Amino acid sequence: MISVSRVIARTSEAGAMPLLTLAEFFDGNDDEECIAPNRWGYGRPPLSVLAGRLRGIERRADVAWVRVQPHPETVEAERLSGEAVAVCTAAGERECAAWVEGLESDGVVAGLVDDYREVPPVPEGMAVWSVVWD
Repeated sequence: MISVSRVIARTSEAGAMPLLTLAEFFDGNDDEECIAPNRWGYGRPPLSVLAGRLRGIERRADVAWVRVQPHPETVEAERLSGEAVAVCTAAGERECAAWVEGLESDGVVAGLVDDYREVPPVPEGMAVWSVVWD
């Protein structure tokens, strides 16, 4: 798991945080409330299951990359926190939404939910969808 100080060091002067790999966000992370805290205990599966499902999506042939979009709280409260998960894929909205069924998300929205840096290239024919929880 990446440290908050490392996220802060990679945050731009304008406040744009880096997108984080699944390993950076999930490996060694046991804080169940670090992502979708309002759904933890209300249907969102344990962090290990969530991470496993996202890694499965990342391995799909029609997915270029998956990244966690940090929440501003990561910098403000110095606590690693995820706002959404970005999926770069050739699949459409419906298919992406089907991949995350059972994660108690509010579905997927087009693009990133905020301005981020260290965004990998989006290959031709692909788009970014954000899995969101509110």
